[in-house]
Amino acid sequence: MQSSKPSHTGDRPKIGHSRRPVDDRPHHPDDDRRLLRVILAVPVVLLTLAAAFFLWLAINTRPDGDWDQAAYGGIELACALAVVLAGAVGALWLTSSVRRAMRWPWAVPAVVLGVAAVVRWVSSGA
Repeated sequence: MQSSKPSHTGDRPKIGHSRRPVDDRPHHPDDDRRLLRVILAVPVVLLTLAAAFFLWLAINTRPDGDWDQAAYGGIELACALAVVLAGAVGALWLTSSVRRAMRWPWAVPAVVLGVAAVVRWVSSGA
């Protein structure tokens, strides 16, 4: 005999071959943003850390006197490298696909480091 109640197969999740529920909802492209953010965070964080290291190097390098051109050259080189690395983070962030995945707080530390490196470069007195 058949039951008089209609079966509601839409209420139960579909079962695939592995006996796990199958999600048949349409895939939204924004669902991949978290994975993309993790992938893009690697170069952003590494470039920011490298810029921080070169800024630290520029700040902690002290010339022995006005005659110590090697120290002044080292300060300028470290500042230039910090600015280039911070600029690379800024350029990476300015691409529209990266901006959609990573918001502005990801780029702010690199920009601050770049500005601090420019200030140290100008105030180095070389």
